Amino acid sequence: MPLPAQAPLDILGLTRAGFEAAAGLGAGRSRALGALYKEAFATGRFGPESTGISAEAAASLASRFRVGLLKPLRVVEEEGPLGVTAKALLELGDGGTVECVRIPVASGGAATLCLSTQVGCRMGCAFCETGKRGLSRDLRAAEIVAELVTARVLLGWNIRNLVFMGMGEPLDNFEELAAALAVLLDPAGAAFSQERVTVCTVGLPEGIARLKALGLKRLNLSVSLNAPDDGIRSALMPANRGAGLDRLAEALAAYPQRRNFALAVNYCLIPGLNDGPGAPEGVAAFLAKAAQPGRALVNLIPYNPGSEPLGPAPTEAEVEAFEARLRALGVQVKLRAPRGRGLMAACGQLGGAEGGGE
Repeated sequence: MPLPAQAPLDILGLTRAGFEAAAGLGAGRSRALGALYKEAFATGRFGPESTGISAEAAASLASRFRVGLLKPLRVVEEEGPLGVTAKALLELGDGGTVECVRIPVASGGAATLCLSTQVGCRMGCAFCETGKRGLSRDLRAAEIVAELVTARVLLGWNIRNLVFMGMGEPLDNFEELAAALAVLLDPAGAAFSQERVTVCTVGLPEGIARLKALGLKRLNLSVSLNAPDDGIRSALMPANRGAGLDRLAEALAAYPQRRNFALAVNYCLIPGLNDGPGAPEGVAAFLAKAAQPGRALVNLIPYNPGSEPLGPAPTEAEVEAFEARLRALGVQVKLRAPRGRGLMAACGQLGGAEGGGE
């Protein structure tokens, strides 16, 4: 009885070395295979017949590999001071959906792409739309990379930086995240430098240790803090209950902090919940344990109410007052201007009812 045919391998989940090994054509075909690999990331196409290799070898490659672009179902846009913020709803091969967001970073067109790593999320953060869905499944490395290639090739987005801050908790899907990073950082394909890639986490100490063990010494790390103490943080972010701020601070302090590294600490300001007396002091105390002096930056993010709001968004005066209290303690602060709030594309808003879901 004949064995069933194997499904084609998705090139977007392979490094160049992995692709060449799987192709099995020998070292003499390295240049042709390298061109095919680069073309897949640049154009989203795989055309071995155009490389000059034999028709037999080209046919074999065409049957064994594919480029798994995602299907854009909807793109919504919002104009802002730096340019257009856009959110794309993308369909996976099994019919599931994820969202990615184009975030303008400066006038001139270049942008940051906010990537998803899971369909849904199981972290259950109280302020997050994605968490309300629960976790459907992890994304495979090829699907994560496909968000980038789809955004560039099919949507025409000019992407300069990547941040893993979309749907899902990246470190909860560690193996596929690590595989995706290897592909995205491969100079023969997507060719991102580590400095232009940021992994954002709710703060899983074991996952941060595993990320450190990858040896990517220039990869940026961002943690969502959102509370000054364990009591408030555990209420807002259930993942904190299994670890606590002390263990999180230890894991962050052990992460490579190169000369120009700044640990990004995201603080979603929710009036009446995490802005009370002692809150700035709690943040400052955490930073003192988690990062070397001057190596931490608090991104102060106004709360974006979703479908089941915890309360109103903070007023401009409330945000400025909390920022001033942090600065008075010597904390470096960057006020994150709301972008994409009208699209349900801002922090904590991905994957809600407006996004279509599954």
